[in-house]
Amino acid sequence: MRRILTEGSGGDEQAFDSGYANRALVLLAVVAALIIYVDTMLTPALPKIVAEYGVTIDQASLLISLYTVLGVAVIPIFGKLGDIYGKKRVMMYILVTYVVAATMTSLAPSFNLILASRFVQGVGLGVFALCFSLAREQFPRKLVPRAQGVISVVQVAGAALGLLGGAVITNDFGWQTNYHIAIPIVAVLTALVFLVVKESPNKKPGVRLDYVGAAWLGASLTAIVLGLSEGTSWGWTSAPILGLLIVGPAAIVPLALYERGVAEPVLDLKLLRQRNVMVANLLIISFGLVSGIAFQALVYALELPSPSGFGISITDVGLYLLPLVVVILPVALGVAALIPRYGVKPFLYIGSVLVTIGFLLLSTYTSPVQIEVYLMVYAFGGGMVTVSIQNLLVLSIAKSEMSLGTSLNTAFRYVGQTLGAPAAGAILSTFVASYSVSGQVLSLPTRAAFHYCFYISVVAFIAVGLLSIFAREVIGKNQDKGHGS
Repeated sequence: MRRILTEGSGGDEQAFDSGYANRALVLLAVVAALIIYVDTMLTPALPKIVAEYGVTIDQASLLISLYTVLGVAVIPIFGKLGDIYGKKRVMMYILVTYVVAATMTSLAPSFNLILASRFVQGVGLGVFALCFSLAREQFPRKLVPRAQGVISVVQVAGAALGLLGGAVITNDFGWQTNYHIAIPIVAVLTALVFLVVKESPNKKPGVRLDYVGAAWLGASLTAIVLGLSEGTSWGWTSAPILGLLIVGPAAIVPLALYERGVAEPVLDLKLLRQRNVMVANLLIISFGLVSGIAFQALVYALELPSPSGFGISITDVGLYLLPLVVVILPVALGVAALIPRYGVKPFLYIGSVLVTIGFLLLSTYTSPVQIEVYLMVYAFGGGMVTVSIQNLLVLSIAKSEMSLGTSLNTAFRYVGQTLGAPAAGAILSTFVASYSVSGQVLSLPTRAAFHYCFYISVVAFIAVGLLSIFAREVIGKNQDKGHGS
């Protein structure tokens, strides 16, 4: 049923069409979920691709890392373009490019062409920030947490189902079938976005993109993410990796100085210096780091042969991770409904404590069933933290800067995740022992190595809880003054 409400507080006063807003929210959430599903479903197929095209494991891993490299590089640029020219308009360009690239991936006759088209698919990461921003604009302030919660949890579901669906379909029908099923759905959703979603009213006519700053920031992020993702393959002490990891971060300093003289900077220091924006970005980097470490360790712990791991197939690994989604979905939606009354910070605190307990429990596992149960504790807290961080951010940023703010936050999350994976790999490759497996002597991580990964995750999430103290409450009965619009 359609009803028109008026939100009468602060600067958020507007006519609210609940019927349209809910339709747009569902569509945006499904688009975000399907993009992440398509991106994730290739991960279980990597061993098949290695065998089919005669490439090495390191070469196949480029299908994941280069996708992330381009995505992180262009996320802030797409966010700024959305603020200037319109979020829907920019999203349409991204989705059309994504459909073409995904189609090429599914039909490419050689590994190099798959690698090239998969690289272009990285533009899809730019969709997430635009979905969050468009959803923010459809709802009055008190309903924003629910909208952000819906998109957040559906994304999580898309990632988990991508691992499970990708494994099942790859095993039975081949990895290309994943794409043949998903691409028509993405194409239909692209058409629906064009027909249903209204353009953002918050645009900046006459403003031009800072092309120098955009290219500069993109190159810096590319160097950082490429260095982190390929350090294991190329060697952490090799000249290319050291060069990327030194030049990438170092280039940010002169860029920041340059951007101070730009009217509409891509690296907006005024925005990043806002307390809640800074806290949200530090939180999401920590959350991404923890996720990268913990889930890399979990997958290896489940898949590697005994006595290092449990020798479980990738399909069964997806089933063991499925309860994560079953728990996180209702928790995140419930928290999203409660945030307008109680605020963001209580759920950041409670969620951080629960995640910390979950990792402490995971550091004691002795069976796959225990991992599954302890993951549920993590999921309960993780659902709270995910929704809280997103709402802390979007309720602290002006609508005219929404796409840039959320896109930078998304980029920081992927940088954290990219850092987490090699960190886990370094730990698992350092603490090893020789085991006899099927008549062969293999050098595999010890059980202690996996536990160390979770100890680090515990420390990181204690930091998340402490960082949350510095945030200003943005909604609810304890809302700080100055955050009412």
